[in-house]
Amino acid sequence: MSRPIIAILRGVHPDQVTAIGRALVEVGIDRIEVPMNSPQPLASIAALARCLDGKAEIGAGTVLTVEQVAAVKDAGGTLVVSPDCNPAVIEATKAAGMTSCPGVATATECFTALRHGADGLKFFPSFLIGPEGLVAIRAVLPPGTETWAVGGVGPTNFADWLGAGVTGFGIGSALYTPDLGVAEVRQRAVAIVAAYDEAHNR
Repeated sequence: MSRPIIAILRGVHPDQVTAIGRALVEVGIDRIEVPMNSPQPLASIAALARCLDGKAEIGAGTVLTVEQVAAVKDAGGTLVVSPDCNPAVIEATKAAGMTSCPGVATATECFTALRHGADGLKFFPSFLIGPEGLVAIRAVLPPGTETWAVGGVGPTNFADWLGAGVTGFGIGSALYTPDLGVAEVRQRAVAIVAAYDEAHNR
């Protein structure tokens, strides 16, 4: 079963990434982003796109320019995640037939992103906004708008965010840091999936 969780593999190396990607998919996480400030991110994205074709949505995080959007597309990625709301990046992503999830923190940024075609809104850093802030912003967003909490979210507060109506989560250092091996990443992923399922089923 797929969960609305995006694994953020910041700092991953291409020679590690396929084993980690397979482990994540096996435990129920099938959205994976490799931030563009990782070592050789396009090589990692290409490797994931090849080995997980049809099994996971693969893309890039920390995408800041139109040129990076094109590079992610060429590498086989289909998901573009950014820390900011850049209309040019959103439009380039949609023109390339990819999923756009820009970073937002205010109502102005939310509506700017949606007007330019964003598929989902990444509330970042979510610990600054909090579940109560999301409730307030969701009251004015179009029904059905996808909202993703990233930055300071994890098993201890999944329930609070789900209660506020969030669509899903981006999980970074709680799931992966460059010093971790595949077995430990898998162990963390299992715990995160279990915590999400428990919070979702409350």
